[in-house]
Parts: sequence; C-alpha cells; structure tokens
Amino acid sequence: MYQTPEHIVAANKSAVDALLASAHAALAGAERISSLNFNAARAALEDGSAMALLAARDPKEAATMQSALVQPSVERAVSYSRSMCEIAAETQQQFAKQVEAQFGDFQKQVTALIEQAAKHSPAGSDAAVSAVKTVFAAATSAFGRMNTAAQQFAEATERNVAAAGDASVAAVKKTVGAAKRK
Repeated sequence: MYQTPEHIVAANKSAVDALLASAHAALAGAERISSLNFNAARAALEDGSAMALLAARDPKEAATMQSALVQPSVERAVSYSRSMCEIAAETQQQFAKQVEAQFGDFQKQVTALIEQAAKHSPAGSDAAVSAVKTVFAAATSAFGRMNTAAQQFAEATERNVAAAGDASVAAVKKTVGAAKRK
C-alpha cells in the first residue's frame, strides 16, 4: 500500500502527540510527588517533635513524650504512603489510557492493511490471509488480557497498601495505649 506524504505527516503528528501526552503525564506525576515530598518535609520541620524531646528534663519524661509522638508520626507516614500510591496509580492509569488509545489506532490501521492486502492478494491466498487475521486477533486478545491483569494487579496493590497502613496505625495505637496504662 502506497503511503502519501499526507499519511506520513499524519502518522508522525500522531506519534509526536502521543509522546507529548506521555511526557505531560510523567511530568504531572513528578510534580505531584515533588509537592508531596516538599509538604512532608515542611510538616516534619514545623512539627517540633525533636525540639520537644530535647526539652525533656529526664529520661522518663522523654520516653513518655516519645510514646505520645509515635502515633502521629506513624499516621503521617501512612498518609504519605497512601498519597504516594495514589499518585503512582493515577499516573499509571493515564499511561494505560494512552497505550489503549494508541493500540486501538494501531489495531484499526493493521485491520485496514490486512483488508487491503486481502483485496489485492492472488487467488488461493485466502488461507494465508485468514492465518494473518487469526494471529492478529490472538495478539489483540492477549493485549486485552494483559491489560486486564495489569489493572487487577494495580487495584490489589492499592488494597494491600491501604490494609498495611491500617494495620500499622492500629498496631501503634494498641502499643501506645498499652504503654500509657503502665
């Protein structure tokens, strides 16, 4: 099939647009992570926990203060982890949408190319054209299964991170509560 200059320009523009969309998604994710890190660092500096511990008059007071500071610190760490996972998941979803869109366009182009080749193929080549169509259908199906598996993995990872965070907070609350009763 002959490609006109317009087809080539359109294909190049499509590739550049896809690259720019991917770069934009990556930079947006990096910006959100940088902002999260900056805010976490600011909060840690403004917290004043270290200064409060240094102001303790004796080791017992320092230990009491430290146990009171553990729970908020763990909760902040869990919140940070959840935010980081959320950013990663959203960025991954943006990339997945772009890949799906590009694959959809690719699928349309290849299907059109196969149909064009089938129209102009010599007599008796029906079996070869059918084989090519079958291979392409299998590849498309494999891509769909892979995409579904990747989405399920991402969702399971998010659930596991949330469960681990909840378990960590609960364990710290239980430990701090037991230490206060002593």
